[in-house]
This record gives sequence, structure tokens and C-alpha cells, in this order.
Amino acid sequence: MSTSPKQDQAAPPSSAAQDTSSNTIPDWPLRFTAHYFSAFSYSTYDCNVAYNGSPYIQDPDDVLQISSDSLGSKYPNNLSASRGPIPNFPPPAVVTWRSQDGTSHRAEIDMAEIFKDQLIRHDLAREDISRTSSISPPGIIVEVNDRTINVYMRAMIYLRKPRYPGRPHSTYQDDLIKVFSRTY
Repeated sequence: MSTSPKQDQAAPPSSAAQDTSSNTIPDWPLRFTAHYFSAFSYSTYDCNVAYNGSPYIQDPDDVLQISSDSLGSKYPNNLSASRGPIPNFPPPAVVTWRSQDGTSHRAEIDMAEIFKDQLIRHDLAREDISRTSSISPPGIIVEVNDRTINVYMRAMIYLRKPRYPGRPHSTYQDDLIKVFSRTY
């Protein structure tokens, strides 16, 4: 039995939408036509996530998954997407699970709706991005954490100059950006 969502919030796109893109830096805003995908579960029982016709999580029904709190400062930056690329967009991800208190839930997470503008989420100014590289497909990550589902995007974007002064190999950003959250 699913329960009603308590909150529903989607982050606004980083820029206004435009009609064309070749997925290179001169295009603005930055768009994507394919993506990588992964899913993670914390503080759940029997979590199952299926997307694009494939299972991504199939947790046992009698084992409580670790808490994200147990990861300390590694969480949530430990989340990344590894399977793909997947052309935008297959049918919604189907998520079934039991929260820590044993309540059963079912949700369909529609990536086509969440990312309907197909914009890459980031917090960079156009002038900070290297003009000599192209953008690889970003990662979309679904996290099931007790009663909450979060959707993140992570995109590798190369910079014109190092992100951290004195570290010449820090000429990229791949920050995790939360774009959707719903508590059930």
C-alpha cells in the first residue's frame, strides 16, 4: 500500500530552455540527450528499483539496509551513476520498498517529467566552463532513503581554470545536484 507524499519539490532548471544543442560547451544552456543511471537504498527493506527494463536494486525483504548516517561525510557524494548511456527517456522508474517502520510503498519516478527541459543541472557560470571540451552524458541517481526518494544529477564539466588554486588537476566540476525529493 502506498502512502500519500508529504512533500514534492523540484529544483528549478539552471537556465532557460533553448531549442537546439549539440552537447558542446558553446551551446547554452547545456542540454543532454542521454544519461547514465544508478539507484541506492538506505534504511529500507525489500527495495526494488527498475528502470529502462532493468533491475537496479533488488534488496532482500528481511534485511534493513544501512543508514546513510553511517557513511558520515562520504554521504551523499558517494552517489554516482554507472549504467548507460540511456537515451532520454524510457518509461518511469518503478520503486517498491518498505520504509524502516515496515510500511510498504510504491512509486513511479518519471525522469521525462523531472527533466522535461533536458537541461544539465549545474551551478557554473558560462564563462567558467572550458570551451575546448564537450559534455558527456550526465548521471541521474535515484536514492531511496527510508520514506524519501531523492533524484540527483551529476555531470562532469570541465573548467577554464582550476577549481582550487594550487591544484592544477582540479579543472572540472562533478557536483551532485538534488533536483527532486518526495517523502511518502
